[in-house]
Amino acid sequence: MNNVGNLHNFADRTAIVTGAASGIGKEIAFQLAACGPRVVVADRAEQRVQIAQMICEGGGEAIAIDVDVSNQQSVEAMTALTEERFGRIDILVHCAGVGIEKPFLETTLEEWNRIINIDLTGTFLCCQAAAKVMVKNQYGRIINLASTAALRGGFHRAAYGAAKGGVVTLTKVMAVELAAQGITVNALAPGAIETELVAQMHSEETRKIYTNAIPAARYGTPAETAAAALFLASDQASYVNGHVMAVDGGFLGAGLMKANQ
Repeated sequence: MNNVGNLHNFADRTAIVTGAASGIGKEIAFQLAACGPRVVVADRAEQRVQIAQMICEGGGEAIAIDVDVSNQQSVEAMTALTEERFGRIDILVHCAGVGIEKPFLETTLEEWNRIINIDLTGTFLCCQAAAKVMVKNQYGRIINLASTAALRGGFHRAAYGAAKGGVVTLTKVMAVELAAQGITVNALAPGAIETELVAQMHSEETRKIYTNAIPAARYGTPAETAAAALFLASDQASYVNGHVMAVDGGFLGAGLMKANQ
């Protein structure tokens, strides 16, 4: 668990992190816990229980909740349990999602629907359920995980890119509609980050192409992405709303990298 408590203070806040059993979500849960809030570790994977236990053993306060983000009843049960236990929801970091790397012409309707249901509909359901609780206190911070795939075309990203592109636009719409309720809504657009999901999706050839296209010449880490999420969740970001922050080592900003290889 990184010691970032000196940068942000979330004392008396309650945060939900979906997809918190692994990868970026897990790191965000740990970094948030180091700053003082009560953390709900929400995931379908059993590892959620271990993550919550680790936070508690480290002096934090956390509970684990089993949630299917594509199921409305499951999502509403998550927010209801959180409100019942802690009395409020101040922060939602929505990381839960799945990926696929498949050519557009070979992507099946079943695969398309699965990605859209989890990555896009899941974002809608989690944000709406959390925001309905946040408006009671006229305060909230919502951070959605989008992707550079939402902002730049690429091979084999039809379903994933479309879903994350929807997340970007949904984030901006929510930012506009919820601003008067004291709620900010922003998104992170991670590039190539060393997570379990990326390990499954990226072949060796894909990794080589990405590394050559990133000015930093390396993949990022979950900790670097989590640091950006904590800023957007903090009071220091109170005037940042409807923003999509790339955490990509310069990938989106790059043009011609090298004249000669």
